[in-house]
Amino acid sequence: MSTSSETKTAVGPAAGAPSAAVRGTRLGLRGATLGRPDAPALTDVDLDVTPGEILTVVGPSGCGKSTLLRTLAGLLAPLAGEITEGARPLDGPSAARALVFQEDALLPWRTLRANVELPLAVQGVPRAARREQALAWLERVGLTAQTGQLPHRVSGGQRQRAQLARALAARPRAVLMDEPFGALDAQTRAGMQDLLVEVLRGTGATVVFVTHDVDEALFLGDRVALLGSGRLTAVRDIPSPRDRTAHDHPARVALRRDVLTSLGT
Repeated sequence: MSTSSETKTAVGPAAGAPSAAVRGTRLGLRGATLGRPDAPALTDVDLDVTPGEILTVVGPSGCGKSTLLRTLAGLLAPLAGEITEGARPLDGPSAARALVFQEDALLPWRTLRANVELPLAVQGVPRAARREQALAWLERVGLTAQTGQLPHRVSGGQRQRAQLARALAARPRAVLMDEPFGALDAQTRAGMQDLLVEVLRGTGATVVFVTHDVDEALFLGDRVALLGSGRLTAVRDIPSPRDRTAHDHPARVALRRDVLTSLGT
């Protein structure tokens, strides 16, 4: 586990720029049943996501991973139990929680810069300031040369970079990611994993990252949550998170074996 208390970064030279202060938020579920009334996906879930940590979530197809994420985003209400953000009930969507999908969801008629500006415009950030902040985030994710391009003119990996910049530009306290790199080839996917780690460094944002890839989960996460048979079956600390050289460490190998066993693979 990376932290048990809220973290705060130093304020950068321009408010709202990539170096600006963000504090992660605590997300909690208590006795939660999630899904549709006629077909619950998860029952009796107890889970704390601590401020500033990256929690990865794995499980077989149809186990409720996306349902969990959409509930934390406020898009689905729990059927039973309690969902909280900090000390308050989580009762709907909020700009403090950004949702990142596998499909990039960029608006096709807006340039990459204009897409990244969009959440800032919704927040009422003045035009000049939001342009400056959008350009700073696009530079951070390596898209300086593509700022004026429309989404269909760039690669899938570049679109995901733009989506990440858009999600973080609004300085959310939590980022909820639903298999965002699942459609990318192996090399691009590894690059996006490294980029995610880099751009999150210093933001303090809490991250819940759903994936079907065990190695991705063990690389990115401080902890990994295992779902199966309609329940949260375990939450495990990850030894040496975000260290590719630790993949053959005995503790990491043992955890990988346990996770694969729990998934029935």
